[in-house]
Amino acid sequence: MRSSSRCAATAALCSVLTCAIGLQAWSTARLGGFDLGIFDQGIRDYARLRLPHSAIKNSHHGFPAGFSLLGDHFSPVLALLAPLYWVWNDPRVLILAQSALFATGVPLVRRIAARCFAGASPRAVDCAGVVYALGWPLCTSAAAGFHEVAFAVPLTLLLLERGQARRYGAVAGCAALLACTKEDLGLLVGGYGLVLAVRARRAGDRAGVGSGLALLVAGPAASALTIGRLLPAMGGVPGYYWSYGALGPDAGSALTRIATDPAALLHTATTPLVKPALLLWLFGTLLLLPLGSLTSLLAVPLLAERLLSDNPNHWPVTHHYDAFLWPVLLVAAIETLGRLHRAGRLGRLTARRLGTGAALGNLAVFCCFGLYGLANPGLWVPSPDQRALLHAAALIPTGASVEADNDIAPHLTARTRVVLVDGVPRGCGYVLLRDRVRAFPFATAGQQRQRVRLLLAHGYRVVWRGSGVVLLRRTTRQPIPGLRRPGAVPTRDSPPPDVGGNLFRG
Repeated sequence: MRSSSRCAATAALCSVLTCAIGLQAWSTARLGGFDLGIFDQGIRDYARLRLPHSAIKNSHHGFPAGFSLLGDHFSPVLALLAPLYWVWNDPRVLILAQSALFATGVPLVRRIAARCFAGASPRAVDCAGVVYALGWPLCTSAAAGFHEVAFAVPLTLLLLERGQARRYGAVAGCAALLACTKEDLGLLVGGYGLVLAVRARRAGDRAGVGSGLALLVAGPAASALTIGRLLPAMGGVPGYYWSYGALGPDAGSALTRIATDPAALLHTATTPLVKPALLLWLFGTLLLLPLGSLTSLLAVPLLAERLLSDNPNHWPVTHHYDAFLWPVLLVAAIETLGRLHRAGRLGRLTARRLGTGAALGNLAVFCCFGLYGLANPGLWVPSPDQRALLHAAALIPTGASVEADNDIAPHLTARTRVVLVDGVPRGCGYVLLRDRVRAFPFATAGQQRQRVRLLLAHGYRVVWRGSGVVLLRRTTRQPIPGLRRPGAVPTRDSPPPDVGGNLFRG
């Protein structure tokens, strides 16, 4: 089989597997309004040639109805997916798009590996492509639904590959697109600028040094401009996502604390123990090989965001956050192996053994994170309460206003006006929730049962009930205690106490 055919086969494998993982989660109602429903509502607005809005996001966190998602996270690159909704107006189109975008990383990884392993057996390039395609971070991201990481993964790889090829105009273009993918990715761009400048100086490449220094300044400047100016200009609340209270109430005070008390930085980054466990897992699954390359420095800003955060949702490896790091860590590992390969016979032998070990290790992790779920027939069948949610959702008429359980909300965004059922009644025509199993964002199932009793006493009646799921319909305009509309003071969720204590449970 020719190299191009092997590349296409590997890309197809990546796309099919990640798509299957995402569709499995969809069919069993395990993808939430946070976040698939939010992205679906926002990108659907792009398809209507409007700024992106999400009723789910706005109502739950208390933003006004006209609040744009560009004031939440700056991701205008998502507008590129809008034409897909002209073909298929369904949230699943985002699952398909994410899988396709992940797959475009395969030829980029193969090009990088081909340069690093020049003169080696083609099997080394094939192995690099397969390890990327079966990467567990892609599996966990696919299982979590859709996020901006769909663009971040291939764009980061393209940035690294074009830099390796000394195509600095393309590098600048990739950097600009990354800055438009998420507001903090300018820090990754700045890290790459430093690495590029150091490497270019060693090689006597003046154009590379200039490009690297430009990115070193422009990347962090873009992040600072976006966070400080663009997000507030789009209605965002300054400091809304500040999750570093252990270091200070804002960025300035945190930097002062770090400069005057470095021990506080170390303590925050290693407490609780799940944080160093995260580091060990990320680098250990690649046998610490990324540490042998300067490219690993690109991961520092993104890792610091998670390790210094006091939000326990940032610590486990079961969300999409690790996919942002996957291109950086994998390319750094490939570069380390490539340097060993060029170091003579002993180096080639060491590179072969380490590369084989890292590949087998990641294959084993993939079997746990991806293959097991796909091969287990029981995981393709919704649980009784999830099946009941799907059934009850089908009873809601098109065009209705709905307060819905987080897990079923994405199944309603295409045909209803849906918000999340949460701690505040919204007075919608229908309310669909569970009353036996705790569901986000409630702290206990008891709070959900209390909500049912409140609504039944104030103008709602039961339309359908079964397997711990209740569908209510509003029959009178009787006032509901606690009802309020979004737009007062934006709020943030308090994570449940069982989140963040286990590396493998989000």
